[in-house]
Amino acid sequence: MVSLRCILVVKEELRKLGIKYASVNLGEVEIFEKLTGQQIETLRLNLKNIGLELLEDKRNILINKIKNEVITLIHHSDSLLKVNFSDHLSTQLGYDYTYLSNLFSDVMGITIQQFIIFNKIEKVKELLLYNELNLTEISYKLDYSSVSHLSNQFKKVTGLTPSYFKQMKELRRAQIK
Repeated sequence: MVSLRCILVVKEELRKLGIKYASVNLGEVEIFEKLTGQQIETLRLNLKNIGLELLEDKRNILINKIKNEVITLIHHSDSLLKVNFSDHLSTQLGYDYTYLSNLFSDVMGITIQQFIIFNKIEKVKELLLYNELNLTEISYKLDYSSVSHLSNQFKKVTGLTPSYFKQMKELRRAQIK
């Protein structure tokens, strides 16, 4: 699960199936009772029908927790991270970062750092489209060392400069009107 809307959808599916839960957070559900095989299969199918996946494999669960930590920090937090991502992930998940990094790379085919960069660039795109912050403010908000660093990373990932990306969106809006 990557958004608050996903949480609401999962809560509704659990309610429909009569499954009592303690909490539903991004990527995990804590339930009060052991589910039957039939309940698990029904939940799996219902979630699949709405584009979500039920994870039970411990490796996949840990990968999902890494993704959710990164997504939460980048997309759902207004405060700057005071420690680096590796220390934060190790502390939050209770595993050595080298283990987390190797597991993530093996399963996902990209490094945690690449996943972080991809998500930061997605956030930059979003902030550019909102047009509330300039590039300097965006680079500070996302903890880039400089606007130049942000711009270089943005171009490497998207093939476009942030300025050109913003111009393209403004041209599309003008054409629609």
